[in-house]
Amino acid sequence: MTRAQSPPHVWVDANAVLRLLTGQPEAQAQAAAALMARADAGELRLRICPLVVAEVVWVLTSAYDVPRAGVAEVLTSFLASGGLVVEEGMLLVAALAHMAKQGVDFVDACLAAKARLSGAPVATFDRDCDRLGVERLALDA
Repeated sequence: MTRAQSPPHVWVDANAVLRLLTGQPEAQAQAAAALMARADAGELRLRICPLVVAEVVWVLTSAYDVPRAGVAEVLTSFLASGGLVVEEGMLLVAALAHMAKQGVDFVDACLAAKARLSGAPVATFDRDCDRLGVERLALDA
């Protein structure tokens, strides 16, 4: 690779992130760590999309019983790692913080962050939006 070329980009699935964060199973965790080391060394750039982050949050909170605050701390640190290209990274970090602080679901926190940025209300039956400081378009049922 010449100086003018950028390293190749690779999309990362939630299972690779989960192996890296949980260390389980060990062989897959080592492979995920080796991939991350390549990204840290600049050999490649790992791309993370918001859906992958949402899946990781869901698996860690539901299957591994990690508290939301713990998930937010670990993922915020991970998303700041060198070698990553994180789509909507600032929004995701803000959503993780709101998830931990307000005790709401990650997807609700993401939607609230998007609503805050756009200035538009959220149409929902869920009152969690009230705790997240965004306008809720109440739906009649």
